[in-house]
Amino acid sequence: MKRNRAAVLLAFLLVIVLLAGCGEGNNNKKASVEQAPELVYATAKDVNDMNPHLYPGSLAAQGIVYESLVENTPEGIKPQLAESWSISEDGKVYTFQLRKNVKFHDGEPFNAEAVKLNIEAVQRNAAKHAWIKLSSKLDNVVAIDEHTVQLKLKEPYYPTLLELSMTRPYVFLSPKDFLNGETKDGVAGYNGTGPYKLDEQVTEQFARFAANEQYWNGAPQVKTITAKVLPAGETTLLALQKGEVNFVFTDDRGADSIDVDAMQRLADSGDYQIVRSKSMNTKMIVANSSNAASPVSEKAVREAIWQSIDRETISRTIFNETETPAETLFSLNVNYADVGLQKRDYNPEAAAKLLEEAGWTKDGGAEVRTKDGRQLSIKLYYDVNSASQKTQAELLQSETTKIGMKLELVGEESPAIANRRSTGDYELLFNQTWGLAYDPQSTITAFATESAYRFTTSGIPQAEELYRKIDAVMVSTDEETRKALYKDILTIVHDEAVFIPITNGSVTVVAPSNLQGISFKQTQYELPFEQMRFE
Repeated sequence: MKRNRAAVLLAFLLVIVLLAGCGEGNNNKKASVEQAPELVYATAKDVNDMNPHLYPGSLAAQGIVYESLVENTPEGIKPQLAESWSISEDGKVYTFQLRKNVKFHDGEPFNAEAVKLNIEAVQRNAAKHAWIKLSSKLDNVVAIDEHTVQLKLKEPYYPTLLELSMTRPYVFLSPKDFLNGETKDGVAGYNGTGPYKLDEQVTEQFARFAANEQYWNGAPQVKTITAKVLPAGETTLLALQKGEVNFVFTDDRGADSIDVDAMQRLADSGDYQIVRSKSMNTKMIVANSSNAASPVSEKAVREAIWQSIDRETISRTIFNETETPAETLFSLNVNYADVGLQKRDYNPEAAAKLLEEAGWTKDGGAEVRTKDGRQLSIKLYYDVNSASQKTQAELLQSETTKIGMKLELVGEESPAIANRRSTGDYELLFNQTWGLAYDPQSTITAFATESAYRFTTSGIPQAEELYRKIDAVMVSTDEETRKALYKDILTIVHDEAVFIPITNGSVTVVAPSNLQGISFKQTQYELPFEQMRFE
């Protein structure tokens, strides 16, 4: 009898334990559904100042916080904060019908007055935005009524909608964040209308973004995105392996946080997936033609460097063929870029001959060529956080040594290199085109802009002709005229070899294997995180 009672009691206790276990399992499952996983991505640099009307901030971060009137897509310009628009017959007046019931993150209404305040704040700092020609074409902004706004231009400008769709500066910040009615000297907050809002930021450590649950286009399923500052390379790889971060992607400098082999090892583990976009940009070396003290001011030297780059080897061994060899400044999928430019092959013998004919000779068995008592010695600046740039630089250094050129490699942080480009303090540096959504008009506008490529182009004999054609193409309303002007512009810079192409690059994402909805925008600078979800 006692034995039977004990057995019954044991069975009763076992049922209770099993029921409790099932209940706990259900609770855990419920909790995991309610608390969607966080995306933590590695970034080599801090997201910095998130003011969308200035330029220090991370484009990827700003792209999820702020929005434009229109969006650039593979199918063309589509509505975003503007539901529709019309353009006057003379091409000088753009009228936008705004979405209703859209609010900034702080609850302020998005309306025509907010659009007017933001665009006028940008325009009062127009010199800062000289790279974007719309800043010099815009005459005034008129709020017609609460949900209708009109932009009036001084003259027709065909890329207007394209430039309005960019990540900055023509995006919208809550008027409550303005300081004394301005944004050019800083802002009081970072409240946009986008799918995520900045929740917390610790400089040089991390920035956390929370889903905007009142987002006009539906609340994102991934509720938290964190940008964690980590050195590129081994540190980021270890962080991925340990689960400290779970997402990396090509940043706005065109650099990957880890190399191709490391990406593949992560994918082979089954915990991660690799997703790549189509060609977005051209990676290139920029030569300062205006630096009269440097050998790169000579066309023959620039051509010799061009013919010393083994693009096939770079594509195969450095990028595992994830980037393709580039023979021209723009890939042929860029509008107006297919103009039949003459190809320059990898040809060290031809490069050496060019130098010899230009007077750069080897005297007395010297390894480095000289001319008028000056050595053929050139500095090449690369991004110290980009392993691929460093490897490419070392390969080019080896190749140019063979033709009697001494290439000195200098690694610096990307802001320092950007400053060199804008001040002209360089001979050669790595860079990339603006990318598919921006080109050709943005990169070509930058040819004449001092903060961008003015020093690159101003030393060539056809500089003034080039600048006149750039001005003309931007205001042309005739498609055939635009095609002819773009052909002339691209031919000039190609013949002068001031932009030396290397590869056509894409955006690469390494993400958890259970993350769905990974896609790309018509830009290399940001990702549609709001479309992603865990399954």
